[in-house]
Amino acid sequence: MLASFRSALLMVAALTVTIIAPAQAGPSGEPVLPASTASLPEVPVPQLLDAQGQPTLSQPQSASGQIDNDEQGTQSAVKPSGDLATMVAQLRAAEAGSQELECLATGIYFESKSEPLAGQLAVGKVIANRAQSAGRFPSTYCGVLFQRGQFSFVHGRSLPSVSHSNKQWQTAVAIAKIVHQDLKESSVGDALFFHARYVAPSWHMKRVASIGNHVFYR
Repeated sequence: MLASFRSALLMVAALTVTIIAPAQAGPSGEPVLPASTASLPEVPVPQLLDAQGQPTLSQPQSASGQIDNDEQGTQSAVKPSGDLATMVAQLRAAEAGSQELECLATGIYFESKSEPLAGQLAVGKVIANRAQSAGRFPSTYCGVLFQRGQFSFVHGRSLPSVSHSNKQWQTAVAIAKIVHQDLKESSVGDALFFHARYVAPSWHMKRVASIGNHVFYR
């Protein structure tokens, strides 16, 4: 009985050695290190965050290592080109970008929003001509609008509000940018005054153009 029990223990020990022994040595016979002390090979990883933890974006470079100027140019504003309608389509925006352009766009909107694009351009030109008139009118677009008794939509020292999601407003913003950058000529030239066709003021001035529902003078 004791001999049988001893034989059974020897058999269990032999099986244990057979199962465990291969797991304790690698192919070269070197001992396997515990997972806590084992070291892994270093793999280079590109730096995606800067020192402040902000993501960094790579920029295309030329063969000389310099940033490609053509790629930089795609991030800057594209100068509009083409006819007036094409320019307006390229420059249409909800925000004018500055207080002065906001005033110019507001004047164009309230005086000519229902006019053809050429008529809106002409109204914008009159406002710009006045601002550049060297003393005859205020020297800013906002000053021109606020000059007493010149524009009927202005009351006091504030301009009426306009919904910037309005497409007519966005068109006025585009026209204001075209006028401000002098991107298109207008048939009104250096006109300083205009009125609607349905009125007939006794102005002793030279009539220079008639566009849409407005007549222009200098």
